[in-house]
Amino acid sequence: MKLVLFSRPGMHVARPGILTEAGVVDISADVPIGHTPQATMVWLIDHFDQLREQLARAAATRSAAALDQVRLLPPLPRPGKILCCIGNYWEHAQRDAKPLNMFMKNPDAVVGPGDVIRLPEFTEPWAFMHEAELAVVIKGPAHRVRRDNWRDAVFGYTCLIDVTARGEGRRTWPSSGAMSWLGKSFDTFAPLGPCIVTADEVTDPNNLHVQFWNDGQLRHDYSTDDMEHPVPEIVEFASNIMTLQSGDVLACGTNHEGLGFLQDGEEVEICIHGIGGMKLHVTDPLKRQWERGVYLGQDSTHHDAVKRHRPLAVLNPARAEAGP
Repeated sequence: MKLVLFSRPGMHVARPGILTEAGVVDISADVPIGHTPQATMVWLIDHFDQLREQLARAAATRSAAALDQVRLLPPLPRPGKILCCIGNYWEHAQRDAKPLNMFMKNPDAVVGPGDVIRLPEFTEPWAFMHEAELAVVIKGPAHRVRRDNWRDAVFGYTCLIDVTARGEGRRTWPSSGAMSWLGKSFDTFAPLGPCIVTADEVTDPNNLHVQFWNDGQLRHDYSTDDMEHPVPEIVEFASNIMTLQSGDVLACGTNHEGLGFLQDGEEVEICIHGIGGMKLHVTDPLKRQWERGVYLGQDSTHHDAVKRHRPLAVLNPARAEAGP
């Protein structure tokens, strides 16, 4: 089942719905509207098992609003936590093995389908890149979950774009030279959506096809079977550090061979086959420009493989630094 939050013209409260081939089925009669849209979705996650058959009947029998008549919102507008994996793909075996590690991304950075990624108004030599990722939606409380029981803590899956500032944006501001993750937490830097696909719809989260386009140009194009640390290990690792609550998000990392710059006026699209896709727009008040295409700087991974699979122009290696 594909669960969404949506609104309509004149609607002042976000409503929960089910995304079907015909459009969006309103299930606000079945799910209490919480004090925030996030609270509505957390309640739905916590009570979904009891409501599953009722919601399936609703999806089959109620009329659906066409997608051009509604606005899809991020299905988790303000997760309690967004934990993101660091360098979690083998990338044609060009990366050395490394232990699993994660960082926290600002939950207030979440935006959804059709929204705008706004690049910050800083004049430092920063560059901004996209990282298309599978995201795991937690059903909690989940604490010290063993990887053999990882499914007990997983409610479903969605798409996340980990927008990232690179160059000086990878360091603290004012710059101290130390590594920082603040460049991943600007407002609008966590596009999430378009829906939550319940876990029963995904046989194996480590066998999904992830794609990302920038103005129609294919950049990310990889399978989640290339994760060094697969989803069961990620769930175990994160839940052993902290208790995970319903509606928390674990982002599984990206294949860096598809990295590219984001800049003013572009339209970007993420799609994870079996989950869904969404488009967003990019705006930059400073109108900065970088080369278009897949980043092939000296610090990117496996140049020959990237060139073979994506015959794009080689970019200036001095523009940005690649990494998690």
